Amino acid sequence: MDFSLTEEQRLVQEMVREFAEKEIAPYVDQWERECLFPRAIFSKLGELGLLGMTIDPEYGGTKSDYLSFILALEELSRVSAAVALTVSVHVSLFMRAIQEYGHEEQKRKYLPKAARGEILGAFSLSEPGAGSDAANLQTKARREGDVYIINGIKSWVTTGSEAEALILFAVTSGEKEKKRISAFVVDRNLPGFQVLKLEEKMGFHSSPTAQIAFEDCRLPATNLLGEEGRGLAIALRLLDGSRIGIAAQAVGLAQRALELGVRYAKEREAFGQKISSFEAIQFMLADAATLIEASRLLTYRAAALVDLNFPHSKEAAMAKLFATEAANKVAYLALQIHGGYGYCRDYPIERLYREARVTTIYEGTSEIQRLVIARQLMREAEGTIC
Repeated sequence: MDFSLTEEQRLVQEMVREFAEKEIAPYVDQWERECLFPRAIFSKLGELGLLGMTIDPEYGGTKSDYLSFILALEELSRVSAAVALTVSVHVSLFMRAIQEYGHEEQKRKYLPKAARGEILGAFSLSEPGAGSDAANLQTKARREGDVYIINGIKSWVTTGSEAEALILFAVTSGEKEKKRISAFVVDRNLPGFQVLKLEEKMGFHSSPTAQIAFEDCRLPATNLLGEEGRGLAIALRLLDGSRIGIAAQAVGLAQRALELGVRYAKEREAFGQKISSFEAIQFMLADAATLIEASRLLTYRAAALVDLNFPHSKEAAMAKLFATEAANKVAYLALQIHGGYGYCRDYPIERLYREARVTTIYEGTSEIQRLVIARQLMREAEGTIC
């Protein structure tokens, strides 16, 4: 088994690392402190071709392998998890939805601009009463002639206040367990589309999370994405790939936390010597490094399965589960190494500690990942048990 990266993949890794250090790192603390959404960064990422890495060239993309995109997300997250999250949602959920399920007119309308960073896309599945229970949506999309009338409230929409368009999931027919959910592409400028509020979160202050209301929002029927009633299947398939991106985000965040821990341990003195010489500190660093490497390998393997066009639902869930839980542990260890200073906002490890926490929640909690893994194991066992 070859674990080495190709020359092209290494070049992507180096390019994104250099860009992130130069264009993002100097401003991250200010963006987070002042809750500033760095819109201009995404135009620059578009110019580099990073936003079109999963899109065919005929639609303005720079189609590459999925592992290269995952490497890019990891490097972005090492500097700013908030920027990496926006890129992940924009590419893995918004653009990929249109690339795989959109008709020709939708692809021509949205993908070239999205690949250039001229527009940003969001993904709207969750509702106030439907998070992990994605099938329990209440937002309705009623067909009337050549339009759908949309009514309902959606929550936890990453960049929902900034995106020009989003992928929306709503009930088109049926009740309770017989609901038929459909997917749509919705432009933000439609009458009846309203951002109700922005969530005040523990972290990710430069990545706004919105609650959105739809009140008699008239959406052209041509904005239906894929077949009517296939929305939930579309959402779950998209999340399989996107969860690998969240795993990469967790790996990048954890890598940065480890680097901060090592640096502080080599600089800080206690009892007349550098604390890096203490066995207790060395064990913390060793544990953190091992968790990161295991997370990275799980993540890269899941991405490789996407490139091979192999089933990857279980492997994506494993990568997301392990990497995000590991990121929380690594951030904890790195903060512990900083001692009291780690609890102060003067040190970036404090921000990373807060940011790591949500990675085990969004795009499927750790508990949901365990369910996905276990159910897939049961399906596999059905074919082997006589």
